[in-house]
Parts: sequence; C-alpha cells; structure tokens
Amino acid sequence: MIDIKALRDNPDLYIQAAQNKRIAADVPRLLEVDRQLKDAKAKLQEIATEKNRIGKSIPKLAGAEKDAALESLSRMKRDEEASQEAVKQLQPEFDALMLQVPQPADPEVPVGKDDTENVELREEGEIRQFDFEPKDHVQLGLALDIIDIERGVKLAGTRNYFLKGDGALLHWAVLRFAVDFMVGRGYTPMSVPLLMRDEAMQGTGYYPGSEEQTYRVEKDELSLAGTAEVPLTAYHMGEIVQEQELPLKFVALSSCFRREAGAAGKDTYGLYRIHQFDKVEQVIVCKNSDEESAAFHEEIQANSEGVMQALGLPYRVVAVCTGDLGRGQAKKYDIEAWMPSRENYCETHSASKFYDFQARRMNLRYKETQTKKNRFCHTLNNTVIASPRVLIPLMELYQNADGSITVPEVLRPYMGGKEKIVAGS
Repeated sequence: MIDIKALRDNPDLYIQAAQNKRIAADVPRLLEVDRQLKDAKAKLQEIATEKNRIGKSIPKLAGAEKDAALESLSRMKRDEEASQEAVKQLQPEFDALMLQVPQPADPEVPVGKDDTENVELREEGEIRQFDFEPKDHVQLGLALDIIDIERGVKLAGTRNYFLKGDGALLHWAVLRFAVDFMVGRGYTPMSVPLLMRDEAMQGTGYYPGSEEQTYRVEKDELSLAGTAEVPLTAYHMGEIVQEQELPLKFVALSSCFRREAGAAGKDTYGLYRIHQFDKVEQVIVCKNSDEESAAFHEEIQANSEGVMQALGLPYRVVAVCTGDLGRGQAKKYDIEAWMPSRENYCETHSASKFYDFQARRMNLRYKETQTKKNRFCHTLNNTVIASPRVLIPLMELYQNADGSITVPEVLRPYMGGKEKIVAGS
C-alpha cells in the first residue's frame, strides 16, 4: 500500500506508475473519496468539540438559553449521524481504491509492456555444445524411470507429475543444498504454514490481483500460498520490532501451489509450468532506508546467483520492465537458466524490492532506537531455487550420450555420494 500523503502531493506520479505497470487504478476517484472522507471526519471532530463545549455549559444555563443549547445538541446529533453514515459509506471505497494503487517503479527500471521487453543485463556461464543428439528432460526422465507425468495427470489432473527414485532424490538434493547454502550465509531457517488468512495474502500484495492464480479453501476462508514469501514476510504482521533486531533474514523450504489460470495450452510439456512445486525462498525485512533496500536487493540476487554457479548452470540476469512488475514491486531482477530443450533462457528466479509497500499493508513497523518513533519496515524477497523447474536444465545439461545424467558435484553428498543417475539404479 502506498502513502496517501505522498499520493496527495504528487498524484501524477501514481497515475503514471499505473500506466507503466499496466495496472488499473482510479487515482482521481481515490483523491475525491479521500477529500470527502477527510471532510466527513473533520466534521465529526468539529461536532465532538462543540458538543463537549455545549454540554459543559448547560448546567449553567436556564430558560430560553438552555432550550437553545439543547436544540443545538439535537441538531448536532443529526449532523453527527449524517457524517458517520458518510464515513461508513466512504471508508470501504477508499480502502478498496488504495489497494489498487501500484508502487512507482524505480527511475532506472526500463519502461515496457510485458516480459518480452525485459532488458538483459549479463550472461553467466558457458552454454554446453553437445556432440550427440541430446534428449529433453521428459525423454531422459522416462528412460531412467525417474519421472512419471502420466500417472500424475491420472490422479491429479493436468500439470501434475510424480518424481520417483533418483528423480525424487535429485529434487530433494537441490532443495537441501539451497537451504544449507542460505543458512551458511546467516539466514534463519523457517518451516512455515501454507494455508493463509486473507490478511496475510492482502498484506503481502497478492490480494487483490492474484485471486485467480490461488487455490482457495472456501469453507475455511483460507488460501494455499503460492510461495513462502507470504508467511515469511507476514511473520511479524501487525507488530512493532526493535531497530536493533533488523535486518531479519529468513529462508524457508515449502511446497507452493498455483492454479496457472489463463495458461491453458501454454508450456504444457514437461515440468516447466505446473500446479505444485517446492521452493526455497529468501526474505529480508530491514529498516526504512532506500540505501539499505538497494544493498539487500543486490545481496539476495547474489545469493541466488551463488546457487546457480555452484550447480554449474548457465544463466542470464534481466532487468524486469514496468509492465512485468507486480503492484508492489519497485524493482525486480530475474534469473533465467539456459534450457536446451526450450532453446532459450527461461525464468527460474525473481528478486524483488518493495520498500514499505508490503509493510504498510501489514502494519509491520520498527521502533527507532534514538527517536523512539515507529516507522514502516522495508521488505525484499527472492527465489533461492525452485524445483522441479530447475531439474530441466540440470537434467538436460548434465546428460551423457548413454542416457545417464551426471550428478553435479555439490549435490552428491545429498545423494549418498552418487555420481551418476543410470537406468535401473
């Protein structure tokens, strides 16, 4: 959520932000409702002050003066009820309009309509050139009997799968390595709940806007989280932490659930776009400092690149354009891994900076040590690794001519020292 005072001072900035992000937000109507709401609340305060003054004077009055004072109180009561009704009608509309207003992107963010206009910053690692006809991850997985999509679809519908044997072990190895990597960098490991109340979904910016992508448990009024970002960022929702506690650095491994609504017929092959996956997520909650946010944004990006480099996967980093940013994101980097079967770099990570957008929604604050003032925190998050999507480049780039898959060296300790996945193993 944005600061209404900032919007009042510079409405054009937020109108332009909505246009650049291609997000519907009626800023003029919000300003009009805000004005009416302020007037109604000011009127209520005036009435309360006047009622208090007249109430204190009545015991000293008599006759016509007392009658006039009582009549004034009666008239003010009617005015008070009218103003209260105005607030009752205006406040929900104000709140709804506020939730729609996007955070302006940082000035250096490229303006663009969608992900096709993201800007490549750099490429890392060497793309493997094969001296044999390579297989894609599904062909490899079926031949090695480590992936079963057919039975996943039979039991759970499209975009579902089984990983089995060494496929499951490779999947878990990637995730466990990523957790250990982050713990080694000082992040606190967290095991998180996945069923979220609406307050947490709204607080982190997923509602409104992502309802169609979310699995909803209507009977319990809960939602399955599509990322551990939600419970990690909302962990201190509604609290005031002490400045010396910051920064908070969390890492969590969780299952993630996404409906992929609107993706019918898109990326239906293999493990790229699926309904359920596992992800290691990193979240930082820090002081209200643009400089700190910028530094931590580079830190979480570096953490994810460190994992990719340890796995030996070639990738590129892109600056996400305005049209591909979410409502609360001020700036975002994507990491895209090279996937041979797709003949392209494809997204595997997103590092996002929010400033105080999420914290305002969640009322997440900290008390400054010197001033004793309460300030909204800043928040950031990034994927450390997500699987099984990352298994696509891992399997395809580490395959051998005989159909086996070499296990990356850093993952071998998590697979009992196994160096290769071979048929029948």
